[in-house]
Amino acid sequence: MNKKRKGQALALMLVSILAVSHLQAVDASTVNKAKNKKEQAEQELNQTKKQIEAIEKQQSALRSEIDEKDAELVNLLVNIGILEEELDAKNVQLAQVTEELAQAQQKSADQYEAMKKRIQFMYERGDTAMIETLLGSADMTDFLNKVEYVSDVYEYDRNLLTQYQITVQQVADLKVNVETEKAELEAMQEEYAAQQSSLETILAQKREQMGSYDNQLVTAQAKADEFKQTIAAQNEIIKEEERKQLEAAKAAEAAAKARAAKNHAGNSSGGSSSGNNSNTANNGSQGSGSSGSGSSGSGGGANPGYATNVSGGAVVSYACQFVGNPYVWGGTSLTQGADCSGFVMSVFAHFGISLPHSSAALQGCGKEVSYANAQPGDLICYSGHVGIYMGGGMIVHAQSAAVGITTSSAAYRTIVTVRRVL
Repeated sequence: MNKKRKGQALALMLVSILAVSHLQAVDASTVNKAKNKKEQAEQELNQTKKQIEAIEKQQSALRSEIDEKDAELVNLLVNIGILEEELDAKNVQLAQVTEELAQAQQKSADQYEAMKKRIQFMYERGDTAMIETLLGSADMTDFLNKVEYVSDVYEYDRNLLTQYQITVQQVADLKVNVETEKAELEAMQEEYAAQQSSLETILAQKREQMGSYDNQLVTAQAKADEFKQTIAAQNEIIKEEERKQLEAAKAAEAAAKARAAKNHAGNSSGGSSSGNNSNTANNGSQGSGSSGSGSSGSGGGANPGYATNVSGGAVVSYACQFVGNPYVWGGTSLTQGADCSGFVMSVFAHFGISLPHSSAALQGCGKEVSYANAQPGDLICYSGHVGIYMGGGMIVHAQSAAVGITTSSAAYRTIVTVRRVL
């Protein structure tokens, strides 16, 4: 009897195994297809993520470039504003000098005409009257006084006319200087306009490029979302098939138990025990399957210290050796010619200090200093210009083609910033 019961139990297990195997064979194709699609989607998702990372890096680099160009444009617009104010002031000064020159020329002409009339009266038409006046003198002292008076009148006219002529020349020279300075500012204004146009063009191109990156990123992110949805869908298919297999196995087991119970009504307790053991094994299998599925899922009063051992006085002394040498646009030679930033760059290079060949870039070098705390060797920066502070309110700089390397009052133009690079 025991052998018969064991045979029946074995038959029950075989039936269950065959039922489950049949169901697994039927669903294997669906599960494999889902797993393959999931694996392919995961690979494509990883590639898309790398593509997104590359685009974001390019965007970050481009955004830094745009920010840098924006800062340059802002600084340029500030300098353009300062330059426009200086041009307005220079036009007012030129109008005043032109009026003063016209007045001085008129006074000189008027004095010359008055002098000619007095000479004509005294020496051409008034000889007899003058002689009678002289002969009618009371004594020799009176005679000499009258002769001296005639000489004094002539000397007065001549000195006054000479003084007017000197004034005319001085005002004319001043007008030439003002016109030269105005021409330099106008040339700088044209250069700034060209720089502004160039920067705006570059910024437009970079913003267009950023827009292209934005579009690429949107497309890549849309693809990534599609791949994620594909992976999620395939996971659901796999889980559903696993659930069906588990339910089919339980149904087969229950059917086998029912048949065993019907055939062995007297031994239902033993069958139940065997069934419980089998159920326990299947529950263990279910836990393992679930685990496997889850695993696939200006400075105010600024006065900074010195960072070098170079003496500001030594820098100024060296720079002043080249006063009188020519100004050359774009030049860096202290003897053959340099522009303002080239002059500063070459002077400081002599002391082993590297500076850029750009007046705009020099505005950001070193540390900011208040003008009240400026020391010899500090840089005095203007809109589109730069000089070396000498102390005592003076600078040495490559001023212009008209005057070359020279010294000037530090306040001869609007100061943008003072920088300490020593």
